[in-house]
Amino acid sequence: MHGVPRLGVFAPVTLFRPLPDVLAANLRVLFVGINPSLYSAEVGHHFARPGNRFWPTLHGSGFTPHLVVPQDDHTVLTWGLGLTNLVDRATARASELEVDELRDGGQQLVQKLEDYRPRVVAMVGVSAYRVAFADKRAAVGDQARRLGPSRLWLLPNPSGLNAHYRLQDLVAAFGELARASALAPP
Repeated sequence: MHGVPRLGVFAPVTLFRPLPDVLAANLRVLFVGINPSLYSAEVGHHFARPGNRFWPTLHGSGFTPHLVVPQDDHTVLTWGLGLTNLVDRATARASELEVDELRDGGQQLVQKLEDYRPRVVAMVGVSAYRVAFADKRAAVGDQARRLGPSRLWLLPNPSGLNAHYRLQDLVAAFGELARASALAPP
């Protein structure tokens, strides 16, 4: 095999730009995904992977008056909602993220919350939240802890890979937040 260059070990290359945040100041709820799927990163829209139940859940829980398609993710601003991710790096599965990435993402998120000041920040993925903020006992629902200036709410991950929650269970969990955030003072 002389004359054949020997290949070294290379770090994975990220071929996708980070998804743009859908943000404005003083939102009613800022939904924070764990990180984009490879598909979402490719098409440039939040929760775009076929099988992700975020958009049907958002509509079914009363946050939106109609079913929003991922290509129209920016329209959530109309209802005082926003979208961002804890980690920008796209992966096939959230479990591919490193602990340091989640913790760094948590620090960056708190800064974003200070800048935009949403009334409620809704983390969509309890396990990622637990790692990012070193809170092993966190569970779905309203939290006593605030995150930056915002009320904190934890929601189950609507990914189709999360078989622990059926659509009706997701709608119920998101619905509690929809009702609570409608009552929250600005």
